[in-house]
Order: sequence, then structure tokens, then C-alpha cells
Amino acid sequence: MKLASKGSKLGIGSPIVVVEAPKMIKTAASVPCLRVNAGLVKPGDVGRIVSRKPKDVWAVRLSIGTYLIDGKYFKPLEELAD
Repeated sequence: MKLASKGSKLGIGSPIVVVEAPKMIKTAASVPCLRVNAGLVKPGDVGRIVSRKPKDVWAVRLSIGTYLIDGKYFKPLEELAD
């Protein structure tokens, strides 16, 4: 696995894979909803970056919807393939 800075590999449309399930998840809707992650976002889920938010938070489109996820909970999909 290559060790590279996350910012250099991620951009809008980049595929990602969740490596650790966050305890709380927040929707990326115009009126966001914060809730306990009751198995909605799981390790191994694959999604795409929709936008970048402050403090290493990313809007990620998953099969169940678009959520704001901290960068520590996912890795670029290509990074895992190396």
C-alpha cells in the first residue's frame, strides 16, 4: 500500500472505500440530519466523493444516500488496490 497524502489522491468523483464505520453520520442534504450509525454505513462500502468540506470532511455518495464523512473513515479505492 502506498503512503501518500490523502489530499493529493482525492477529488470530486474519486472512488473511496469505507475502512471504519463512523459512530455518527450526518446527511449531506440542505437540512442535514445527524444520527447514530445503526449499520447504515459499514466497512467495505464503496462510494464517490461529491464535494469537499472544511476540516477533512467529505460529502460521499453511497448506495444509501449522500453523507458527510470524516477522512479518517475511508481510503481512496486505488490505494487499497496497490
